[in-house]
Amino acid sequence: MNRRRGLGLLALTATAGLTLAACGSSSSPSTSTNYYNEGITSVVNPSSTPANKTLVIDTAITPDSTDYQNTYYAFMWDFVRLYSMQLMTYKSCPGKCGLQLVPDLATGPGVVSNHGLTWTYHIQPDVKFQNGVTVTSQDVKYGIERTFAKSILGIGPIYYQVLLNDPSYPGPYTDPKKNLMGLTSITTPNSTTIQFHLLKPFADFNYVVAISQSTPVLPSWDTGAHGGANFQLDPISTGPYEFQSYTLNKQLTLVKNPYWNPKTDPQAKQLVNKIVVNFNMNQNTVDQDQIAGYADLDLQGLGVQTAARDRILSTPSLKANSDNPINNFLRFAYINTVEIPNVHCREAIEYAADKVTLQDAYGGPVVGGQIATTVIPPIIAGYQNFDLYNSLSQPNGDDTAAKTQLGLCGKPSGFTTGLAYRSDRPTDVLAAQALQAALAKVGIKVTLEGFPTGEYYSNFAGVPTYVHGHDLGIALGGWGADWPDGYGFLYDLTDGAAIAPSGNSNIEEMNNPAVNALFNAASSASNIGAETSDFEQIDKDVMAQATILPIVYQKVLLYRNPNLTNVYMDQYYGMYNYAVIGLK
Repeated sequence: MNRRRGLGLLALTATAGLTLAACGSSSSPSTSTNYYNEGITSVVNPSSTPANKTLVIDTAITPDSTDYQNTYYAFMWDFVRLYSMQLMTYKSCPGKCGLQLVPDLATGPGVVSNHGLTWTYHIQPDVKFQNGVTVTSQDVKYGIERTFAKSILGIGPIYYQVLLNDPSYPGPYTDPKKNLMGLTSITTPNSTTIQFHLLKPFADFNYVVAISQSTPVLPSWDTGAHGGANFQLDPISTGPYEFQSYTLNKQLTLVKNPYWNPKTDPQAKQLVNKIVVNFNMNQNTVDQDQIAGYADLDLQGLGVQTAARDRILSTPSLKANSDNPINNFLRFAYINTVEIPNVHCREAIEYAADKVTLQDAYGGPVVGGQIATTVIPPIIAGYQNFDLYNSLSQPNGDDTAAKTQLGLCGKPSGFTTGLAYRSDRPTDVLAAQALQAALAKVGIKVTLEGFPTGEYYSNFAGVPTYVHGHDLGIALGGWGADWPDGYGFLYDLTDGAAIAPSGNSNIEEMNNPAVNALFNAASSASNIGAETSDFEQIDKDVMAQATILPIVYQKVLLYRNPNLTNVYMDQYYGMYNYAVIGLK
């Protein structure tokens, strides 16, 4: 889903915390000498002083889910840490420091035994749920078991189903009496020990347990009106905040979790009394509210739009409170191999795309990102520079080459297909229109089909049966690594085993035997990073099959309200670190 460069296992540390200097509270705008891009490498307005205030977050969209075991958007993986703890997590600090994997609920990294097939974690004995009940290893196991119920919770990643020794387990909601033992591949020798038994060695497993799917869940909480699919209405908290109220598609309110202990969760903070998130707002209103001080953050972390961007960059006082980082995401289009089975037809799309107008849709070369020619972004281990479709030498499109490919695929006059995009994201709307116009020049007629962000993967573009039933040959997407190495970037996006009936991220439905074999080889590597050459080859194979049309290695312009404290760009999540932000 989102992230960056690989880290060695030696980078794991047993304890970590962000030490912040205290400063006084203030209700007036900052008069400090903050500067442009300060938040990329530094903590802006550092403070450990709680404020008796409400943090207001606006967004133009709705989340795919607030259930930490059923979400796959980067902004939600960032946000759910306000009410969840995982076995491992990422260190709360700016710059490359934030790529370090550190223990969270666990007392240390996993201990590997049995020739790499068993990973053992010990959890802290004194972490409590929001109702005061102590968290046990059985609660961690149950939380992971929920992720197997794909017919009910179909959005999150599938690493546990692929890696564990009983991948056919149906989840805790199907015939509970028959499946009383739950996952046999996870054992809990005692209340503070949990063991994972893998099908084969997997060096990146510490990264897997850092995903929000390893959040503990009290089984008795996952019942009744708030059980299963409705768990997202009131997920039980182990983090600094808990749900007070949630009206779907409208507003979410978090309040302090009285049983949260900062000593057991040093990568998060509890610096405001309340957090209110307003959904489904107009994006321009979201931008204006941030500048005016009516809102403190935009949840999506995708940056402000054109009007606000121009105003911020031309106003020194506003520019000083903004950051324009490379957020390590790829913006691209999936090209579905079932709807467009001939590789030459797919190559025609690659050649015909006007990368300049597509780049402009995402903000232009200065603040929007660099024209992309590969699937792996430059900062990820496994990146190798190449350009198969003349995107840099002919950035406005190579129509001659596109027409040649159309001839080779038996469609010299072009063909018709649908293009899915997120209609509540202005940049995606512009990109869809730009791609439609470019393809029309060579006879490829595209029908635009817009869908809401919150249901894009769960109900529409991420559901293969829907894609085929509505002739969606192309779909816009955005992607970052699930963890910061090539496997974490590419697997769910391009491996055939990752194709899912809903919540599917391999929307192009690529199932290439050579690529799948490279993933199998890489997953068996003895050390993280040892498989870099495999990912270089996977990238080249994916591009040769023309299943992904890269658009930009993305940058975003983020505005940071001057009243925010502890605000900085988190390299792992590709946006500000929501787990530690406070107010003056």
